[in-house]
Amino acid sequence: MRGKAGHYPLDRETVFKLGKAMGALLQKMNGAGQPQVVLGEDTRESGRLISRNLAAGIRSTGTRLFYAGVITTPGVAFLTRHHGFTAGIMVSASHNPYYDNGIKVFSNSGLKLSDAQELEIEQAIEHDQSINGQHPQEDLLPEPEFLREYVAYLRGIVPVNLPLPKEPLVVDCANGSASRVVPLLLKEIGMQARILNAAPDGCNINLDCGSLYPASMAREAQAAGACLGVAFDGDADRAIFATRDGRVTDGDHILYAAAPYHDRLQKLNGHTVVGTLMTNLALEHALARCGIGLKRVAVGDRYVLEEMLRSGYNLGGEPSGHIIFADLSLAGDGIITLLQMLRILGETGASFTEAVSGLQQYPQVICNIPVRGKPPLESIPEVDRTIEASTRELGGSGRIVVRYSGTEPLARVMVEAQDASAVERHAARITRAIEAAIGAAAETQAH
Repeated sequence: MRGKAGHYPLDRETVFKLGKAMGALLQKMNGAGQPQVVLGEDTRESGRLISRNLAAGIRSTGTRLFYAGVITTPGVAFLTRHHGFTAGIMVSASHNPYYDNGIKVFSNSGLKLSDAQELEIEQAIEHDQSINGQHPQEDLLPEPEFLREYVAYLRGIVPVNLPLPKEPLVVDCANGSASRVVPLLLKEIGMQARILNAAPDGCNINLDCGSLYPASMAREAQAAGACLGVAFDGDADRAIFATRDGRVTDGDHILYAAAPYHDRLQKLNGHTVVGTLMTNLALEHALARCGIGLKRVAVGDRYVLEEMLRSGYNLGGEPSGHIIFADLSLAGDGIITLLQMLRILGETGASFTEAVSGLQQYPQVICNIPVRGKPPLESIPEVDRTIEASTRELGGSGRIVVRYSGTEPLARVMVEAQDASAVERHAARITRAIEAAIGAAAETQAH
């Protein structure tokens, strides 16, 4: 659930009803015993109020609730597994601006709720006719040991005798959850770092900083001669990196650095990485040269994880920087991704620049086309013919993905290939066909 804080569905009454619906579902999931949940939040000014209303609804069902305070989303997933809670709940809107907020729920296995469970909660809210504007505001006092346990877990990922880079890190905490965790962790492992944007005030989370705005982090990394730079998003489940010379690298680069390393150690299950439809074709080609396959799924971390669990793979992720090292956590954890990069550098002796330099991503164009409706694209003859013709012409040297947005009246056209002029030409051709059939003007964003 995500939206503008204070407005439906994140208004006080609906959040309380959501808490009641969650509590009822957890009672059913837990059988005879009393369900126990852990609740955390990021640094948005609306977080505490949403948490209090949510807690009131949950506790009204007899469910026991523990409060972690400000912590990362993967930190909540860790605590849920570590303590055997029935579920974990995170109040966060991830990389969105401060005025948005949201609610994420994890089962005790660390997985997000199933579609069927989400539907059950939605129906319970819809059918809850109670009007209780006077429900009590819950007192929420954070359990300080939760943060310490999560930091200790992260510290344990780094081998005791690992040679750490002599150059400092540059870390952008996005004025979000990482601000509570990263300074403590880096002090524990003895890593020198320049910490940016770690002074949250409730309104500056993701404000011109973090993983969506990595340019200033990259400049700082270059100026400091850092071993690498890293920028987290508001709840630290994703991370974008920069090399010592200030080049921004995304999740594809991390998979490129990590997959062959794990494969050499015989720790890459199935010699395969899971990516998405948006994973750059250059990564697929680069991994193939190392004897490693790439399995593509729909866009979204939940689909990456579902495929990893279904097929037994243990490494996957998205260009957004959401990477899953399943042997360590089933939740994408930007901080774990950083620690894994430090481990790879320490154990191979390579610099981060060297570790990612072999991946030269192919040019890519994304066109967002406003549409009047969303009929199946294959049912529109001219659009279907155009896509087929462009796909044939590109052959194995390029890739085309055409899909509708799940939340907006848009068709998205993505074309990537080794030849930049071919990318532009085919993207324009497909865009024109869609505009003529069902749309208007397109907004094009080139990468």
